[in-house]
Amino acid sequence: MPYVNIRIAGSLSREQKKQIAQEITDTLERIAHKPKSYTYIAFDEMPHENWAIAGTLLGEED
Repeated sequence: MPYVNIRIAGSLSREQKKQIAQEITDTLERIAHKPKSYTYIAFDEMPHENWAIAGTLLGEED
């Protein structure tokens, strides 16, 4: 059973989540031969201040 966890800074619309879920599910079915009914996808939307890259929080000005 594939489990895909997507973490993203900011938020996605319901339509964006739906499209991403469909494309990932289709890819796992096509390439890994996993039935669509076996694929679980979770979206974790995080505030920008909870993400840092190279020691700098996202959204911080220099």
